[in-house]
Amino acid sequence: MKKICEKLRLITLKDILSLIFIFPLAYIISLFYRRKNKRLILICESEYEARDNGYWLYKYIVEHDADANVIYAINKRSKDLDRIRSLGKWIHFGSFKHWVYYLSANVNVSTQKGGKPNAAVFYLLEVFGLIKNKRIFLQHGITISNAKWLYYENTKMNGFVCGAYPEYQDIVKNYGYPEGVVRYLGFPRFDKLHDVVVNKTQILLMPSWREWLFSKTDAYYQFNEGGNFVDSEYFQKWNSFLSNPELSRFLEKNNLELIFYPHRNIQKYLSKFHRNSSNIVFASWEDYDIQTLLKESALMITDYSSVCMDFAYMRKPSIYYQFDLEKFRIGQYEQGYFDYAIDGFGEVVFEEYELVNMIKQSYELDFKLSDVYLNRINNFFPLYDTRNCERNYDFVKELLKK
Repeated sequence: MKKICEKLRLITLKDILSLIFIFPLAYIISLFYRRKNKRLILICESEYEARDNGYWLYKYIVEHDADANVIYAINKRSKDLDRIRSLGKWIHFGSFKHWVYYLSANVNVSTQKGGKPNAAVFYLLEVFGLIKNKRIFLQHGITISNAKWLYYENTKMNGFVCGAYPEYQDIVKNYGYPEGVVRYLGFPRFDKLHDVVVNKTQILLMPSWREWLFSKTDAYYQFNEGGNFVDSEYFQKWNSFLSNPELSRFLEKNNLELIFYPHRNIQKYLSKFHRNSSNIVFASWEDYDIQTLLKESALMITDYSSVCMDFAYMRKPSIYYQFDLEKFRIGQYEQGYFDYAIDGFGEVVFEEYELVNMIKQSYELDFKLSDVYLNRINNFFPLYDTRNCERNYDFVKELLKK
C-alpha cells in the first residue's frame, strides 16, 4: 500500500488528463482491434533504445516465425529506429497508437517495468486489477539487490524472466509471484555473448548511477548531495580515478585503452569529467553499443552495475570499486542475496590506489579469470548456450494460448 501511495503522489496533471480523455477512447478502439488483430505481441525497451533483451527477442521472432504478429514500440526520433525498421513493424512510443496496441496486445513484453505508453496511468490500472493484460518482464539486468518495487504486489506481472539461477531462486522465494510466473530462461541478449573475440588492449569502465543525485529522496537530504553533480562524492571519486597520473602512465606504457561508459543517467555529465591521457576514451551511449564494448573488452571495472553479469557470463574478469558502499545500500538498493565480496566475480576494492594496482595485476596475468571466480560464474549461470531467445519466445507463445 505504501508503494501505491508513493506512486499516487507522482501522478501529474498530464497523467490525470490522459486517464480521463485518452484511455477511454483507446480502450474502446482496442476492443475492436483485438478481435481482428489476433495473437499480437508488443515489445519495447527504454523509449529510445533497441539494443537490449527486447531487441534481440524481437529480432529472433521476426527471423524465425514468419507468422508471428509482433510489433516494436520505439520513439521515432531514436538513433536505433533503423535497426527495427529494417526488421519489421514498429509504432511510435507514447503515441495514441501505442495506447491502442498496448491495450489490445495479447502479450506485452518489456525490459522496463515502466515500458508502457504512460507508466503512471497503466501502473495504477494494472496493479489495481482494472485491466488484466498479459505482461512479461524481460529485465534490463539481473536483479541482485532487494528490489521491493519488483514484488508481485507492485507489478502484478504475468511473466518474470531471470538471467541467473540464484536470482531465480531468490525471486521465487521472496517476491510473492504465483507459481509459474518466474522463469529461469536466460536473457535473450546472452545468445550473442558466445564465441567472442577479445581485444587484450581494451579495458571497460562502466559505473552505475546514484538516485539521490537526481531525485529528492530521503538520501538526498541525508547525504546533502544532489544540488551540484560535480560536488558529489560520486563525481569526485570517478573523476580522480580518470585523472590519476599513475593510471595514465600505465595505460600509455602498455598501449592500453580505457573506455569510460557511465550509466545512461550519468551520460549528460560526461563532459564534466577530466582525463590526463588520450588512452582514456569517453564513450556516449549514442555512439557506442554496450554489447559490442562488453564483447570486445578484456577487463571490466564497475561499482555495482548489473552489466558486470554479462561480462561474467563471457568468463572475463571484473573489478568492483565500491568507495560508497554504505551510502549505496542506504540510498539506492538494499542488500539482496548477492554479496559482491562473497559471490562476486572479481576483487572488491575501496581505495583508488587499490583499483590501479588491481588493473596492473590483471594485466600481468593476461586478464585471465581465476578458478575461484570461474567456479562462481559456472554456478551462477548453469544455463550457458545460444537458446535463450528460443526459451523466451516459447514462454511468450505459452501466454498467447491462455
